[in-house]
Amino acid sequence: MEPIILASGSKQRQDYFKLLDLPFSSMPTSVDEHYDKWKTPETIAEEIALRKVNKVAELFKDQVPPWICGADTVISLDRLVIGKAHNRDDAKEILSKLQGRDHEVITAIALFNGKTHLIDRCSVLTVVTFAALSDQEIEAYLNTGEWQGAAGAYRIQGLAGCFVKGIKGSYSGVVGLPLHELYRMLLANGYPYSVS
Repeated sequence: MEPIILASGSKQRQDYFKLLDLPFSSMPTSVDEHYDKWKTPETIAEEIALRKVNKVAELFKDQVPPWICGADTVISLDRLVIGKAHNRDDAKEILSKLQGRDHEVITAIALFNGKTHLIDRCSVLTVVTFAALSDQEIEAYLNTGEWQGAAGAYRIQGLAGCFVKGIKGSYSGVVGLPLHELYRMLLANGYPYSVS
């Protein structure tokens, strides 16, 4: 199989690439993650995933790699995007808003095909339901530090899974890379992949 550059330093996304046995190298990118507030969460996630792919492609100039994959995850509450927490107080405020409610997790994928020079993209929306949380539960979670660098100040695959009453949609999308959509996107774009 042809190597893919994963435009991400996310351990979770790398673990999913390993699970799929995809040959890849990780190339974390630093891109502008600002967005227009009037855009939909899906559009915002797709645009940021696209920026990551374009940033990697620019580094190669004339020798463009055969495949580049970028992804981005955003949290939406009442269709308003909630970013990553900047500090502990910010994380506490975010978790206080999410507790006892439904929110949406949108993960977008952008896939660059070096042969066609086309970029395919899609986004996946999953509804996550949090249980009501006490102040003590929120404080205990904050003490773990797990919230750092996570969209919405939590990681569903970690201790925050204790707070999740249910999800409607893609679990892997909430973790950071929707596997079904990535698999279908690879096949649709001519990547020679088969589950073995």
